[in-house]
Amino acid sequence: MGESGTYAAREPVTMRTHDQPWAADLETQAHATDRELVVVEALEAIEQTRPGQFVDLVTHEQHGHPSTYLYDRMAALSVNCELSDQGRCPCGGYVTRVSVGESP
Repeated sequence: MGESGTYAAREPVTMRTHDQPWAADLETQAHATDRELVVVEALEAIEQTRPGQFVDLVTHEQHGHPSTYLYDRMAALSVNCELSDQGRCPCGGYVTRVSVGESP
């Protein structure tokens, strides 16, 4: 994704490639007020997950179910991934598991 444009000065959700399953916390107050920030950081999280691993994207309830704003954007990535809805977390957010496969 890169560090240009509107979100260039932000602290990213991750700054390394993940070799094991992990969770991306996209429920901060900044995420609650900025849906596009959720999308940008979710896509970056997927790109930072090695093939054969998964990332649980935990998105703020403020934006509703991620299928309404995030799934299409994830499908447009050049990363081969499979989505599964893991339901809601106790705080009210939504958990989407993204299993990353080998690139097509």
